[in-house]
Amino acid sequence: MRHLAIFAILGLVLAACGDDGGGDATTTTEAPAEATTTEAPAETTTTEAPAGSTTTMGETAEAIKACQVTDTGGIDDQSFNQTAFKGIEDAIAAGFASDDSTFLESQADTDYVPNIQSLIDAECDLIVTVGFLLTDATGQMADENPDQLFQIIDSVMDPDRPNVQGAIFGTTDAAFLAGYLAAGVSETGVVATYGGIQIPCGVTCFMDGFVYGVRYYNEVNGTEVQVLGWNPEEQTGTFTGDFENLDNGRNVTQAFVDEGADVVLPVAGPVGLGSAALAQELGDVWVIGVDADWFITAPDYSDVILTSVLKGLDVAVSTAIQNVAEGSFEAGPRLYTIAEDGVGLGQIADGVDAELVGAIDEIRAGLQDGSIVPADQATG
Repeated sequence: MRHLAIFAILGLVLAACGDDGGGDATTTTEAPAEATTTEAPAETTTTEAPAGSTTTMGETAEAIKACQVTDTGGIDDQSFNQTAFKGIEDAIAAGFASDDSTFLESQADTDYVPNIQSLIDAECDLIVTVGFLLTDATGQMADENPDQLFQIIDSVMDPDRPNVQGAIFGTTDAAFLAGYLAAGVSETGVVATYGGIQIPCGVTCFMDGFVYGVRYYNEVNGTEVQVLGWNPEEQTGTFTGDFENLDNGRNVTQAFVDEGADVVLPVAGPVGLGSAALAQELGDVWVIGVDADWFITAPDYSDVILTSVLKGLDVAVSTAIQNVAEGSFEAGPRLYTIAEDGVGLGQIADGVDAELVGAIDEIRAGLQDGSIVPADQATG
């Protein structure tokens, strides 16, 4: 598999991310030991449709109740949770989810289990838990409620549960495009990236791909654009320690700007809006959004948004809901790739050189057919 060691790392990420961070300081952390890439389990479990629904593929007689538990970023985070809930809204519009489909917000990690229990008590047919930080809570509740179906976003169960689907995304490819674009527009020859919490691969795959894309630009164009904030070989870099504090985003971005960076990729949910606010004040810095298209979700910053690295959270959620309604839901890992538009780039800012945009389109095609592999830019 050419996407980073998505499945094998899961035994390590639990230890790496047990604390959801906080604080105002920027932290540099060491990555876990190198993992070995393995294939996803061959077997998945197909469940029956809920009562009242047909089990014929592509047909449903009755919409299911789909419910979401957010992480601490909140439902209106203009990023991760909001995009996932759009999947529920899309499923409602398509007739696969009922109008009483809903969500609960988590203010702290102690809310995860109670929120899941509340949705079980509310007789939700599918509970979507959003984010790696809900892995333990989802696994616990799936074990205690074997008849309840779950989908967890950006994580998989280790070991697999027969009632949980893990939606994971090939964001390395999409961020590779963003890195190439960032290098192409940079006037200082310095770009940067940082994360909220060091979560493999939910955060760090963005950062890996970004660095690889800059390196590919240098290789193709004979340039020496530098990347601050992340070393993919050592898996060390800059993290704010949270996904909520916009001031942390401002502070990290200012430090990068002081070192010459004029394009920044924040992989930190709402924290990244702090970067956008500072970029708007400075007037000569680009910001790259993540998860959703920031031209749509954060239009107040459209004048400083270069593009966005899209993660098809809405596609994953709406697909799972449809599968449950049809009786074709499969437990186990589900990887959404650039080949099926599970990841990609959002709108690119007006005024970007047409030749550079054309190169992005060509690279996207190469990533889709496998002729370009981001990890080939690794130096380790």
